[in-house]
Amino acid sequence: MFLTIPTIMTWTRIFAIPLIVGVFYLPETMASQPEKNLIATVMFVVFAATDWLDGYLARKLNQTSSFGAFLDPVADKFLVCACVLVLVHLQRADVFVALIIIGREIAISALREWMAQIGASKSVAVHMIGKLKTVVQMVAIPFLLFDGLLFGVVHTHLLGVWLIWAAAILTIWSMVYYLQKALPEIRARAK
Repeated sequence: MFLTIPTIMTWTRIFAIPLIVGVFYLPETMASQPEKNLIATVMFVVFAATDWLDGYLARKLNQTSSFGAFLDPVADKFLVCACVLVLVHLQRADVFVALIIIGREIAISALREWMAQIGASKSVAVHMIGKLKTVVQMVAIPFLLFDGLLFGVVHTHLLGVWLIWAAAILTIWSMVYYLQKALPEIRARAK
């Protein structure tokens, strides 16, 4: 099931990355900075929404597949990591936030791969803390991409900074949780 509707939607998140990044390289004659911010924000929100939609459609259309289950979190991680790097480049997010978020994604992905190889993948299955971390990231990123007053009231940069740091804390918390769950298997294999 390489090219089902849900899988194509997942692929769009990966193909969206150069589009979102590219917006910020448009010349000022094509788009002002606030216009670039708005375009990137809308694109991120639309493509991030496909994360929920592709899973829903896969279940509804009975088009779930092991390839889709593999590709979905990879697409999410690529999209989040790319946007976090853009935010660091634009000086809207701290480099330590990027190191925490990207470092955790690499570490937990490697841990899950290893746990799957030894037949213990259930001990590092997705948990609510990981889902909460993802939600907070997915809210923080568009606020930081927008970087302005929303509806003339909400200062998205300030709120985004608070949320991205909250996401970083949840990122560490979720990593510790997964490592604790995997620790018995790690100890058993270390002997």
